[in-house]
Amino acid sequence: MPETQELRPFASEGAFFRAVLALAIGGFSIGTGEFVIMGLLPEVARDIGATIPQAGHVISAYALGVVLGAPALAVLCAGWPRRALLITLMGIYALGNFASAMAPGYLTLNLLRFFTGLPHGTYFGVAALVAAALAPPGRRARAVGLVMLGLTGATLVGVPIAATLGQVFGWRAAFVFVGLIAVAAMVAVHRWVPHMDAPAGASPLRELQALRNRQVWLTLGIAAIGFGGMFSVFSYIKPTLTEVAGVPLSGVPFVLALFGLGMVSGNLVGSRLADKALMPTIGKVLVWAMIVLGGFTLAAHHWITASIATFLIGTIVAIGPALQIRLMDVAGEAQTLAAALNHSAFNCANALGAWLGGVAIDAGLGWTSTGWVGALLGVAGMGIYWLALQDQRREAARPVQALQ
Repeated sequence: MPETQELRPFASEGAFFRAVLALAIGGFSIGTGEFVIMGLLPEVARDIGATIPQAGHVISAYALGVVLGAPALAVLCAGWPRRALLITLMGIYALGNFASAMAPGYLTLNLLRFFTGLPHGTYFGVAALVAAALAPPGRRARAVGLVMLGLTGATLVGVPIAATLGQVFGWRAAFVFVGLIAVAAMVAVHRWVPHMDAPAGASPLRELQALRNRQVWLTLGIAAIGFGGMFSVFSYIKPTLTEVAGVPLSGVPFVLALFGLGMVSGNLVGSRLADKALMPTIGKVLVWAMIVLGGFTLAAHHWITASIATFLIGTIVAIGPALQIRLMDVAGEAQTLAAALNHSAFNCANALGAWLGGVAIDAGLGWTSTGWVGALLGVAGMGIYWLALQDQRREAARPVQALQ
């Protein structure tokens, strides 16, 4: 499929980067809001009168909001102008975080985190479409990667700042901080992203056509399963570092910062590789994931090698921009839904990886068993990737056979 062209690329390189920066600020807000709660669960639990596992339900509630909100909002808002939709989605996100900061108890907080997660996937999907449409020729994946840099950069910068605010002023201050960034993103998008109409004829019915496309489902399967390995390890990285690698509690934030640095590096390198060879990049990153995750089971026994392995696990996010572009390429006219579903798939990967890693640990296989779980998920992702290639070859061969 040819590149999506909803608008001519900017004549000015500076104008293009300002638009991408505006989109990335929104991603920075979302990334900070999604991950900061993981480091503040004890404070949340004490304040709302719940146990730490019960407080962890707010993470699941947010993820459920992402999974359900991405397709629902993408379909319902298919005909909206792009800039207006992005500003509205950021407004919902800001409102959700401000309201979360005032939640009086367990049930209210869970409902508000579910509400806050609703615009997550649609924002990133639409932002990716806008960035790709504005990108110079041959740089679509890099443009999407720059938008995603806001999300990955949040793990390195935004989360530590918000967590510090939460420790000093209470966990509610962290959500206020996230909401303020979302407001800043609304202003930046309004100023720096040009008006872009929805594609001609866009409608909810046309968006739903994406669900009839096998390549869309296969690509989503790669994301939901093949990417799950990263989460199988990262979900239990703190106890693995302290119990197996012997990392002191004071050293855990340093190692987690290495994970964030790995995500930033992987995002930049992966998007550049995807612009050169899209499908081969997806396959190579899946192989890389199997090697890194399998190697973690050995590397986790010493703090130096465990730290290096944690950085390398972060680089697996390199598959993100490639999968986003792949979905946009195979979705035909149902661009918005397909692009948004990518982030639903990533949240499914989060849930699947964390669950299977927990199953292995509960079975008595040890903290390092999460690495083998991750490697097996990479193998499963590679199987889906192979099916996608075979299906693509069969489709390409049909017109030739028809002419014979």
